[in-house]
Amino acid sequence: MKYFAVVFLCALLVVTAAAQTNPSLVATNVVPNGRQMSLQDCIQQALVHNLDVQIQRYFPEIDLYNLRGSFGLYDPVLSMSGAHNFNVQPGGFYEGLQLPSETVKNDDFSSGITGELPFTGLKYDLSGDVNQQHFLQLTNNVPDRTENSAGSIGIKLTQPLLKNLWIDQGRLTILVNKNTLQYDEQGFRYQVITSVTAVENAYYELIFALENLKVQQEALDLSQTQLDQDQQRLTIGTLAELSVQQDKSQVAQNQANLITAQSTLETDENTLKNLITDNYSDLHNSDIQPAETLTAPLVLFNLQDSWSRGMTERPDLIQYRLNVNKVGIQLKFDRNQLFPELDVIGTYGWNGVGEIYNETFGQINQGNAPYYSVGAQLSVPLANQSARNQVKSDKVSLKQVVLKLKQFEQSVLVGIDNAVKTAQSDYESVDATRQARIYAEAALDAEQRTYSVGKATTFEVLTYQNNLTAARGQEIRALANYEEALANLYAAEGSTLDRLGINIESTP
Repeated sequence: MKYFAVVFLCALLVVTAAAQTNPSLVATNVVPNGRQMSLQDCIQQALVHNLDVQIQRYFPEIDLYNLRGSFGLYDPVLSMSGAHNFNVQPGGFYEGLQLPSETVKNDDFSSGITGELPFTGLKYDLSGDVNQQHFLQLTNNVPDRTENSAGSIGIKLTQPLLKNLWIDQGRLTILVNKNTLQYDEQGFRYQVITSVTAVENAYYELIFALENLKVQQEALDLSQTQLDQDQQRLTIGTLAELSVQQDKSQVAQNQANLITAQSTLETDENTLKNLITDNYSDLHNSDIQPAETLTAPLVLFNLQDSWSRGMTERPDLIQYRLNVNKVGIQLKFDRNQLFPELDVIGTYGWNGVGEIYNETFGQINQGNAPYYSVGAQLSVPLANQSARNQVKSDKVSLKQVVLKLKQFEQSVLVGIDNAVKTAQSDYESVDATRQARIYAEAALDAEQRTYSVGKATTFEVLTYQNNLTAARGQEIRALANYEEALANLYAAEGSTLDRLGINIESTP
């Protein structure tokens, strides 16, 4: 019997040494066809190539063009016209009298610049015209020629005093377009935060998947070693067939777990690839190898500071406030439309006459024949029901969007509170799972020693092996959860870009 025990121990040492030196049984960090990338590398790739970021980046650009185009209302309009008229009126007889024939030629020219000034709604109309007439009358075939010319130049101003004074349709459009630009700028910032956070989570999930694959490989190696040892025992007759069958069952189960872990790794890798490229086929045949490991950095959580950052930095919260501002702009415009339309109108200019153009222009230039007018026009809608009810509707809408803002502010506070608690809990779980793994390793080691002297069963050893595998998986899961919880907390605060040093202004 002692001989068989010695043979068993020698076989055990040989199998154990082979398992330790066999490269196929040793977990490795090297990924075939690997492309090593840090988290910063992935984020930089996402800022340039993430499709969601690229799509959202165009909205502020479109808004900027729309805003610039809305100022076209104040572009001056130049108009010019000219006409030549020719008319021959033949002579005749009236009550025995011969009427002379007449030939009239007119040349009319006019031009003007019209427009509106921003800020006050003042409309201007600068115009000038000149007319040259040629008159030929034939009496008994004796021509009588006369020429005369007339013209004027002046300006007409129309200034609203009530309706359309502090805001009109053009200024409303400009203010709304400015608001839309700011809204979509925050939308772009929100999309960058969302995409960067998704990259962080995907990166940590990929590290977890790689580590979990190693855990499952170690579990398979451990169970395979146990099977090899028990088969040796079965051969020398110190172990029942049932134990070997239990070992084989465990090996098969661990092989299935390894296949699942490999599939999860491939899925998580594809998730990260999709976030950092706009041409998936370029990365399809490359395996991303994270250059970093899962750690548990100590963070001092302060709920009040997180709330303060969330209230000031969250892009979607800023968008809600811009919605309130937009309704306020519309209310301002509609309230102004309640007023009567009272406009002051004034004109001023110079006239000129002469036989030819030069004389007319000379007199206009001298300015000794001025003209002017000053007046006002008033238009009062008697009922004005449309404008009055529109203002009432705007006031109700304003109350509604203010409540929506308050509701969202509250949801932000709750979300940040939950994110802080989750991060704190995950940090505590890291230490707890680490201790659990250490205890599981010690327990398995003790159980294996007990098993080696025949005081434990194969089932009990396999149970402790499974406990260790589960503890290792829970430890790396806790590490990944904590890293992701920090990323999600920063996103909830809206501080992701500041913490990572990402400047939206310079983002490609």
